[in-house]
Amino acid sequence: MSILSNRPLSGLLRGSPFKPIQEHMRVVFSCVCLIPPLFDAVYREDSQQIIDFANQIKEIETNADKMKSTFRLNMPKSLFLPVDRKDLLSLISDQDKIADTAEDISITFLFRDMAVPEGLKELFDELLEGTMEIAAAAKQMIEQLDELLEVGFAGRELDKVNVMIAGVRKSEHNIDDIIHRIRRQLFSIEKELDPVSVMFWYRIIDLVGLISDQSENLADRLLLFLSK
Repeated sequence: MSILSNRPLSGLLRGSPFKPIQEHMRVVFSCVCLIPPLFDAVYREDSQQIIDFANQIKEIETNADKMKSTFRLNMPKSLFLPVDRKDLLSLISDQDKIADTAEDISITFLFRDMAVPEGLKELFDELLEGTMEIAAAAKQMIEQLDELLEVGFAGRELDKVNVMIAGVRKSEHNIDDIIHRIRRQLFSIEKELDPVSVMFWYRIIDLVGLISDQSENLADRLLLFLSK
């Protein structure tokens, strides 16, 4: 699932400043795409696959960090665009946080053996499906930035992106409901589990939910500078 670009960001920056942001988002999304198979390995208690997926996520997250740093170093001090430089820097930082969270999830599974309580698997699957949907929607939203630039941030393309932003925000509210249900389910079986494991499962739930929060933050960030 890894999406690694061979094109130097310094070259991309000579054109649209959105190109490296889009390249970065594709790498971030490839990090998120490894979360469901990581969970599947956890379900099967396959230690080797857990290690393999965690290492892949770490490698991709490191690449995303390098891309973010290169973008910052090569970003011109002034841009003749209807977008502030600081807004672009904030946008790529928001994207990078999603990859950081994916790595945090993998590290938790990497350093602690965790057996998934049977009553949580179905809810986790629902949560992971929703997380992938909102991350994919956030990526699609970023992919539209070039089209917006071409039409001067107006017209049908702007309307299209605004609809996408609204969709991301709605999806995040749906995921909040799933998280509420999975926490309630975990609470109901706490006494059957090791207390330390319970603590870590709450952490995993929070981290997976954080990806959705960060995707919504990305939508809000984009809405903010489109409205300027």
